[in-house]
Amino acid sequence: MFRSAGFAYHESMGPSPGERGGVPLWDIATPMRGQRAVGVTMAGFGDLGRTPAGLRLIPHPAVTLALMFGPGSVTVLDATGREQRGSLVAGLGFGAVRLQQMENLQCLQVRLPPLTARSILGASPADLSGTVVALDDLWGREATRIAEQLADAPSWEDRFAIADALVGRRREAGPPADPEVAWAWSRIVASRGQARVEALAAELGWSRKRLWSRFQSQSGLPPKRAARLVRFDHAAHRLVAGQDPARVAADSGYADQSHLHRDVVAFAGVTPAAIPGEPFLAIDHIAWPNHETRP
Repeated sequence: MFRSAGFAYHESMGPSPGERGGVPLWDIATPMRGQRAVGVTMAGFGDLGRTPAGLRLIPHPAVTLALMFGPGSVTVLDATGREQRGSLVAGLGFGAVRLQQMENLQCLQVRLPPLTARSILGASPADLSGTVVALDDLWGREATRIAEQLADAPSWEDRFAIADALVGRRREAGPPADPEVAWAWSRIVASRGQARVEALAAELGWSRKRLWSRFQSQSGLPPKRAARLVRFDHAAHRLVAGQDPARVAADSGYADQSHLHRDVVAFAGVTPAAIPGEPFLAIDHIAWPNHETRP
């Protein structure tokens, strides 16, 4: 780890997360200062030409904006079997997504809080939920302009500043989420996915149906599935840290270890024993050192 122009960069030295067979897959850059829009986090990835085809992307409790730039190329295969190229958006709780091809690509990845993603992206969360869409389809020519600006920027410091200004400007122009929905999301996150939807609705004085409808329309997922995703994310990171699956299941609110197994397979497509070997999940502590999820 070394610092340059106010940003931290990771260089793999020997076997570590983000490697295959002791060979580093990516250079990773992270901003040293917070972003303009609260809860938004960013990281930069530089392909070293060693990313294997078919690498899984693991869902997490945020909407992912992946800004691709430079002379390279990338092809992503989504859960429906469709191929997407160039900059893309992965909605909350996206399915089995794989990198089919990556060549000399640089990517600035932005994790957007689900309840502010609609104003930043200019799209309904319900339309993005569980899917991957090309950014061109949402932003048109602006997506191309941003990619050109990032490619022309001389450093990661400048690229993060460009992305921060973009996200901040679009966030301020968009509508806020209902405070009740934001409160429910914050309770789900604080409980690490163990909050009961019925109890949240009762505390708000809403019916379960009303909370379900408002929450899904503004986040993209119904509250129960959102809680499952948050719980999975917490459990997955504990598994990556080397903790015992039985203990993780008990502490994370699963009925038993089989319940944990089913959720991990459903969200990640691999078993709990295989989760620590997933490169994109294993590098979270490097790319996202202050891992958390906000409204």
